[in-house]
Order: sequence, then structure tokens, then C-alpha cells
Amino acid sequence: MQAPTAGPLPLQFFARDTISVARDLLGCVLETTLAGKITAGRIVEVEAYLGAADPAAHTYRNRKTERNASMFGQAGTAYVYRSYGMHWCMNVVTERRGQPTAVLIRALEPLVGLDHMAIRRGLRKERTLCAGPGRLCQALAITRQHDGRRLYRKPVRLIRPAQHGSVDIGVSGRIGVSKAADWPLRFYDRGSPLLSR
Repeated sequence: MQAPTAGPLPLQFFARDTISVARDLLGCVLETTLAGKITAGRIVEVEAYLGAADPAAHTYRNRKTERNASMFGQAGTAYVYRSYGMHWCMNVVTERRGQPTAVLIRALEPLVGLDHMAIRRGLRKERTLCAGPGRLCQALAITRQHDGRRLYRKPVRLIRPAQHGSVDIGVSGRIGVSKAADWPLRFYDRGSPLLSR
């Protein structure tokens, strides 16, 4: 199925407060064009990470390392890191350069290239193709090589669909973090059966 699109999200979309960006990313499309294969999914779940003041953020207390350097960059940049030494996870850098805040993409509703996703994931169940940050990166072939890339141009980009209806947004604590897990910074599409949890 080909999703109608209205083009990539502009820089101004990302250069806003992180919570607003997180909520507004729901319903947008994450697309990859790699080795001639196009895969895309509608974002149904995200988490916000608030930088220096957020104990769960990789940049808590402005801690900068080679791994998280992209979080200190320009809004609209990808921050891709390895989780538990096994899975790639993709964040969208927000706000302004030097303020290390980002939104983790947690789950997608697969739209385009489901066959490619299934091969990459080694399964055919649509329900679990992109339900989780590691799963969606595997399905869309997002890896560390995409860290630091701008997300408003190929090969990895974020798009606002031509038909972007309102989303019934649910809010909860974050998943899989040991600190500040109860902060209400996970946002999800209440109507989606394809959430990570």
C-alpha cells in the first residue's frame, strides 16, 4: 500500500519544545530508501527525553560522549544508538543546537515495503514488525550509519502525510528506563493495535 504524502517535515517542525514535537510526530511517517528498497510506517508511539534535566536521558547533566554527540546537534537530526548491545534505536533531535533533547520513535504502523520488513525481521506478523524501537529500526534497516543524518531528506526522512487526521493521544510513563520512568513522556495513538506494549 502506498501512503499519500505531502513531503518531508521542515526544520522548523523539530526546532520546538520536545513535548510538542513528540505529540505532533504521532501520525507522521518514517520512511527509508535503502539499496533501492522503500519502507515506511506511520508513527503510533514515541517518548520524549528532556536532556540535561532528565535522569533517563543519555545527556543527563549535559554528559557528552562519542555515542550521544548527535543529540547536541541541529534539530531534525537522527540520533541512533545501540540498546543493550543488540538493537538499534532512533531518536529525533529537537529544540536548538547544544540543548540535547530528543524524541525516541517507539512503534510504527507498517505502510510500505512490508515484504522487505518481514525479510529483515525474519517474520511475517504485521503486529510485531515495528512494535518497539529495536524492531522498527531492524524493519526499516536503520543503523548507526544513519546517526547524525538530517531527517528531512533521503535515505531516512520524516514525512507529514497528505491526509493527516487528528490522533487520540494517550499519555503514560516511559518504558524500559530505570530513572524517571513515571514521568508522563510516552505518547501514543490510543486507536492503534500496533504499540510496543
